[in-house]
Amino acid sequence: MTATTQARCELCHQDGGTVLYRTDAWRVVRVDDPHYPGFCRVILNRHEREMTALSAAEQIELMAAVFTVESVVRRIFQPDKINLASFGNMAPHVHWHIIPRWQDDRHFPEPIWGAVHREGAPQQRIIVSDDQLATAIATAFRPAVKE
Repeated sequence: MTATTQARCELCHQDGGTVLYRTDAWRVVRVDDPHYPGFCRVILNRHEREMTALSAAEQIELMAAVFTVESVVRRIFQPDKINLASFGNMAPHVHWHIIPRWQDDRHFPEPIWGAVHREGAPQQRIIVSDDQLATAIATAFRPAVKE
């Protein structure tokens, strides 16, 4: 990685969404997309282009974070499906998309970056504030307390 590459990386200089949870290694953000409530990203805090640039322990930690966020989004938003994606074509910085999907969403069955198949408001979705989602995510990352 060159200094020029990192200087142009938007995820090195911006949060990438509303920060819901942060550790020293990564952050969870909510993407502001009214068509996909609950759309989150887990973003590595340092600049790396590929998952294989991370140590094995970092890979496991990052994927555990992705799976934890997925479980929270599934529980709260009750989508028909969750899409997990890591492209980096537009932002070559390690990050994962956690995208709740419904059969009546505007792109279904295509990926959300595909063709729009229907316009208009989707059926009523569960409305969850950033604070509520942040609390649910923080709770999921809190270690279980044994009695």
